[in-house]
Amino acid sequence: MPQTGVAALAAISEQVPPTAGGAVPDLQDLARILFFSAGITKQRKYSGGEIYFRAAACTGALYEIELYVVTGDLKGLDAGVYHFNPADVSVRLLRKGDFRGNLAQATAMEPAVAHAPVTIVCTGTYWRNAWKYAARTYRHLGWDNGTLLANMQAVAAASGLPAQVALGFVDAEVNRLLDLETRREVSLCLVPMGRTADSSLPEPREAPLLGLETIPPSKREVEFPAMLEMHEASSLASEGEVALWREAGKQLILPSSAPGREEVPLQPLWEEEKPKDTIEQVILRRGSTRTFDSTASITLAQLSTILDCATRSLPADFLEPSIQLRLNDIYLIAHSVQGLAPGAYFFRRERKTLELLKPGKFRAEAGRLGLEQQLPADACVDVFFLADLKRILEAYGNRGYRAVQLEAGTIGGKMYLAAYALGLGASGLTFFDDEVIEFFSPHAKGKSAIFLLAMGKPLKRKSH
Repeated sequence: MPQTGVAALAAISEQVPPTAGGAVPDLQDLARILFFSAGITKQRKYSGGEIYFRAAACTGALYEIELYVVTGDLKGLDAGVYHFNPADVSVRLLRKGDFRGNLAQATAMEPAVAHAPVTIVCTGTYWRNAWKYAARTYRHLGWDNGTLLANMQAVAAASGLPAQVALGFVDAEVNRLLDLETRREVSLCLVPMGRTADSSLPEPREAPLLGLETIPPSKREVEFPAMLEMHEASSLASEGEVALWREAGKQLILPSSAPGREEVPLQPLWEEEKPKDTIEQVILRRGSTRTFDSTASITLAQLSTILDCATRSLPADFLEPSIQLRLNDIYLIAHSVQGLAPGAYFFRRERKTLELLKPGKFRAEAGRLGLEQQLPADACVDVFFLADLKRILEAYGNRGYRAVQLEAGTIGGKMYLAAYALGLGASGLTFFDDEVIEFFSPHAKGKSAIFLLAMGKPLKRKSH
């Protein structure tokens, strides 16, 4: 399919603002965005068969996130509700006609959705991940949806299309439009794509049950009530509730601590020094690093470039752009970064500095925090996402839990891409929650551990 030719680091860090003149994707644009978000990019043969790997990082390579498309008439595609099938890069028609008015109504007329020629809906299928990770899958839905969104927003930006994440919607209305069996699959977020020059919007339409036959993911399924309860508790029941939720979240003010005594300014690569590999090339070669070279190092310029590119822009309805609010704080354990002393750091985003919390070599501690795995011990740097859940839930209600996981996954996904653009490796990991907070305290006191990403140089296996 035609590629954009846009450098990966530029696509990751930039966003396309909505323009009054409109920006409408065609079928080729849509194919590119869907494939580089959730398409199959690699396959490997094993004694037991073949394993397929998709474009975005996912816990356990289980790929529980599904994509649906709700569109008006596009060049090469009639208006309808479609499901994306990664096996043959196709969209399958579920409902014929323009149902964009249904999504606009469900989001209480969120402008990005109301003016979008096409909206991608991301859903999560519980059992596809829960057979391995049990109820913790509910966190993984946010992480894995987030890493996929990092790809989607980057490819949309490279295609010249605005793409915002909409988390405020009436869950039952979107689930009904897609005809989801909600004890198994649920809507997670909407991504309005592009902007129409026409201000008119179709009226919501009746969406009767489809009654389509589905193939069970395995011979038996185990239901984890905690996940169903959490999703129900964080659902929005009416358009009025959506509007109130969106406004309440914008009032959130997270206090920042006083700057520390020792801060290291970020030193990103100059524009002419940055690799020009395209976003498509980087996504195609990205994978989750299995082994890091513990004797290697990265540079402060590389780390600075990753942090700078990944945290610049994140258009979402639960973030207030005027104050550049972020729900997650970023902490690091640096092991081998040239130009940065080993130790624990806090990324002070507004000042673009790394604040030293405690100096020292903490490879053993990092391995322990990352569930006693070797990856975080051998990495050059480990990035931890921590959040003040108490304040976030007070402002956003229970849906704030979805927002904080989704944001961490998206920024982590951007870091993944930036690392691979620089010729490095990365891997998302899980962790001992309370011990992470204890390690970064007193600075992190009262926060919760959300996500962990290890980065470094992959260990090249010797050929025999």
